[in-house]
Amino acid sequence: MDILNKVRDHREEEQRLKWEGTFAEYLEIVKKRPEVAQTAHSRVYNMIKSSGLTEKDGRKMYDFFGEEIFGLEGAIEKLVEEYFHPAAKRLDVRKRILLLMGPVSGGKSTIVTMLKRGLEQYSRTDEGAVYAIKGCPMHEDPLHLIPQHLRDDFYDEYGIRIEGSLSPLNAMRLEKEYDGRIEDVMVERIFLSEDKRIGVGTFSPSDPKSQDIADLTGSIDFSTIARYGSESDPRAYRFDGELNKANRGMMEFQEMLKCDEKFLWHLLSLTQEGNFKAGRFALISADELIVAHTNEAEYRSFIANQKNEALQSRIIVMPIPYNLKVTEEERIYQKMINESDMSHVHIAPHALRVAAIFSIMTRLEESKKQSVDLVKKMRLYDGDSVEGYNQVDVDELRKEYPDEGMRGIDPRYVINRISSTIIRKEVSSINALDVLRSLKDGLEQHPSISDEDKERYLNYIAVARREYDEIAKKEVQKAFVYSYEESAKTLLDNYLDNVEAYCNKTKLHDPLTGEEMNPDEKLMRSIEEQIGISENAKKAFREEILIRISAYARKGKRFEYNSHERLREAIQKKLFADLKDVVKITTSSQTPDESQLKKINEVIARLIDEYGYNSVSANELLRYVGSLLNR
Repeated sequence: MDILNKVRDHREEEQRLKWEGTFAEYLEIVKKRPEVAQTAHSRVYNMIKSSGLTEKDGRKMYDFFGEEIFGLEGAIEKLVEEYFHPAAKRLDVRKRILLLMGPVSGGKSTIVTMLKRGLEQYSRTDEGAVYAIKGCPMHEDPLHLIPQHLRDDFYDEYGIRIEGSLSPLNAMRLEKEYDGRIEDVMVERIFLSEDKRIGVGTFSPSDPKSQDIADLTGSIDFSTIARYGSESDPRAYRFDGELNKANRGMMEFQEMLKCDEKFLWHLLSLTQEGNFKAGRFALISADELIVAHTNEAEYRSFIANQKNEALQSRIIVMPIPYNLKVTEEERIYQKMINESDMSHVHIAPHALRVAAIFSIMTRLEESKKQSVDLVKKMRLYDGDSVEGYNQVDVDELRKEYPDEGMRGIDPRYVINRISSTIIRKEVSSINALDVLRSLKDGLEQHPSISDEDKERYLNYIAVARREYDEIAKKEVQKAFVYSYEESAKTLLDNYLDNVEAYCNKTKLHDPLTGEEMNPDEKLMRSIEEQIGISENAKKAFREEILIRISAYARKGKRFEYNSHERLREAIQKKLFADLKDVVKITTSSQTPDESQLKKINEVIARLIDEYGYNSVSANELLRYVGSLLNR
C-alpha cells in the first residue's frame, strides 16, 4: 500500500498548491513575488540555477544535469551561459531558436527531456509558480490584461515589463464575460505538463504532403460556425496546436531541419516577434522556448541551401559533442545498463572501462604535438597526471580541434555489443575480454564504418587490450601483495631506514653483528626504479619521503605503508616482481599444493571482497594474469 499512499500524498499536494482568484488578487501576489511574472526563458534559466553549481577544473558544473549528462561540462556551460542566461535577461538571443547539434546518441534528446521534466517539477515550487487566465486554452499570461497605454505605469509601480497582447479569445471573454473589468478576470495557478499539454509541447513532422499546419497553430472548429456565425469568431477556433499549448514553457521541435518550409516560417515570427499567425485573427502572442536538435550532416545540408538564410540568422547552434573522458563514459554505460533488464548480470571491474577507452580513442583527433600520442591525450583529458604535462597543456590540446568529439563510436553501439554478449553467451558474468571481443566482432557487421576507419578502430581495440593487461596485472599484484602484507611492511621499514641514513649522511648498524654499514643503494634503487624515479631524481624523492615522515611525526602519527601513494606503488611493484614466480605457479598450476591453494583462495577472497569481482570473474582474472606472466 506504500505506493498508493504516495499517490494520495501527491494528490493532496496538488490540491494544496492550487490557487484561484481574481486578477486584482493576482496582482497582490505579483507585488510580493515578482518572479511569478518571469518569461519562459527566465524560468528555464532559474530552474537550472536553482539546482546548484559546482566548479571543477575551472569549469562550471550545473547540478541540474549532473545525474544524466556525463562529461559534457564545457558544452553545458556554454549552453547555459551563452543562451539561457542572456535570454533570461531579455537579451536578443531569446529571439533565436535553440538548435542542439551533435552526433547520434550524444545526449541532445536527454538534455531536452531533462528541461521538460525539470520545468514540470519547477512549476510546482514557489520560485517556479506559473499563473494563467482561467479557462484559456493557451494558459495566457494574466498581465496581458493590462492595456498597452498603462504598461509604462505598471513598470514604474511593479518593475515588470509586459510583452505581448491579449489573445483574441480572451479579449472577447473580457468584454462578454467580465464587461471589460480586468480586475474581475479569474486567474489560476497552472502546473506545466507535457502529458496534459500545459506549457510543454513536442512537434514531430511527418509526411509534408499530409501534415497540416493546424498541428502547429490550431484550427477552426467547423461544428461551431453555425452557432457563432463566423470563422473569425475566436470561439470557433481550437487553440490546440503545439505552439498554442507550449505557451509559457517550451516546445521541442523534432527533426526541425527536415520540416516543410511553411512550418518553419511560423517559427521565424514567433522567435523574433513573440507572436504567430493563426486563422483569421491578428497575430497571437506566445512566450515559449523553441528547442530543436539535429546531427551535423543535416545541419551542413541545411545551411548549404540559400533559401534557408533567413532562418539561419534566427538560430543559435549549440554543439553537443560526444563525451571525451573515460571515467564519464563508464558512467554513461553504467547508467544505460541500470536502466535495462540486464542490471542483474555481473560485469567484472574494468570491463566497462576498456570499452570506454576504445570509444574515447575513436573520438579523439591526433594532436599536432609529436610528444602527445592518443593514449597520453586520453589520460590528460580524463584528469590523470602525466609526467611533464599540466592543465595548460590540456587546454591547448582542446583548442587544437574545437569540433573534437563530433565523430566516433557512440555509446549505444557499445551497449548493443555488451547486450549481444550477454544474450549470446547466456552468462551471469562478463569480463573485459568478452567486451573487447564483442566490440571487435561488431565492427565486421557495422554497415556505416569504412574500411579505413575499421582498421583504425581495430588498432584502438588492441590499445584497449594493452591498457587492460596493465590494469589486470596491477589488480592481481595488489591482491597478492595484501596476502604478503607483513613482507610489504618489512620492505617499507627497510627502505625508510636506508633513506634516513642516506639523507642524514649517517651509517646503519647490522642488527646481528652491530657493525656500521653504508645505506643499501641497491635496495633503494630497486624500489625507486619500479615507479620510474631516475638516478638524477632519487635524491629529491628520498628527501620528500623524509619530509613526509617528519610531518607525520610532528602530528604524533606513524608513517604507514599507505602514507605515500607513489612509495606504496613502488613497494607493491617491487614485492610483486619478487613474487612473480610464485604468482606464475599458483595461477597456472593445474594441481596446486595445499599452500598454493590457500594463497589462491586468499587472493580470490580479496578480489571479491575489496575489488568487486565475483568468484567466476576473479578466477578468470587470475588465469589471464598467469598467462600474461608466463609469456
